[in-house]
Amino acid sequence: MPPSLVEQVNVAIVEWQQGDVALEEKWFLHAADPKIPLTAAAKTLKGMDGPQYLSTGVEGLVIVTQTCDIIRDCNERSFLEVCPLVKVDQTVLNEIRLARRPNYVFIPGTAKLLLVADLDRTMTIEKGLICSWKRTAGCTTDAELREFATALARKRQRFAFPDDFNVFTNKLQSLLKEKHGKQSPQGEALRALNQIRIKAAPAWNAKNITLVFYFIMEENAKRTKVFEHYEKWMQLIPASSHFNNVEGVLVFLEDMKASDYVESDPLDLDNLSIAIPKT
Repeated sequence: MPPSLVEQVNVAIVEWQQGDVALEEKWFLHAADPKIPLTAAAKTLKGMDGPQYLSTGVEGLVIVTQTCDIIRDCNERSFLEVCPLVKVDQTVLNEIRLARRPNYVFIPGTAKLLLVADLDRTMTIEKGLICSWKRTAGCTTDAELREFATALARKRQRFAFPDDFNVFTNKLQSLLKEKHGKQSPQGEALRALNQIRIKAAPAWNAKNITLVFYFIMEENAKRTKVFEHYEKWMQLIPASSHFNNVEGVLVFLEDMKASDYVESDPLDLDNLSIAIPKT
């Protein structure tokens, strides 16, 4: 880019940070198989060789590039990564806010609009594009920025539980699928949980494994209202020949040992409700 344009871009990008959104940018490009018919929302970009490139309508774009790379001189770091915004209902938004749907990220600045980031789709753009964009702050506090960055990282680093564990916990997962969104005492108890984490000892590849299920409650949750249902949940995961000892702990996050938290993995609930439609 000419020096004057580089200066303009470098000035413009200083205002942006990770998690910021452009609500007016309702387009997203991706490559598609030319043999597959287009959806009503997609438009073909003509004049390109190879794969078919489509422009799809979305609810806006969110920047997922780290802030330190956003504000770097555009001659050194010329590109940004953005993801599309999708609309969800309030129940799903709450699940995403609690980091139970790792393919989506909660954005405080668009929560009232029920818009979240769809991490399954990422597009690379040149920094110069955002000079004409209207910035909407996605995160306004250090805590919000930290949670956003953590959610991005979790998409790539979440633990893949062994197949036999998924079979072993099938009854529990079926109950969660049925009850977690219901307006019922058990549904309320599930929504009082911040997350469910599982620790395997001595290791997942051991012959005999002890499993510890940590049911971590929200700060304002009432233990007595959750305890009754917690006991029922534990009855759905009795010991087996492989997982020969199964324990459960109902706990607040501040009461949990740091080592137990680090050595355990979250049970994702993103597969427990209907898929969020792509726009």
